[in-house]
Amino acid sequence: MNRAILHDEAKAELEEAAAWYEAKRSGLGAEFVSAVENAILRIHENPQWGARYERTRFRFKLVRRFPYVVFYADGKDVLRVIAVAHGKRRPGYWRHRRFR
Repeated sequence: MNRAILHDEAKAELEEAAAWYEAKRSGLGAEFVSAVENAILRIHENPQWGARYERTRFRFKLVRRFPYVVFYADGKDVLRVIAVAHGKRRPGYWRHRRFR
């Protein structure tokens, strides 16, 4: 696997959360983005490592230091990140999303 693509809504979630953290403390937004990127890199190393989310084809990886979760589906050549979701808010809201 050589690349990851983020669903448009996952990109928006990442940017929104980063802006929120940045407003709380200068530099914290960048730390959040780095933590999410690190989670995605770890997923790349072993896509099967993440736990399966309920009875779906999606898996998830917790983001270190922040209460966020990266939900993804691994394909043959690409990792599809479907959501960068807060771990305690609206579980499963992203399940309707599809990649085009």
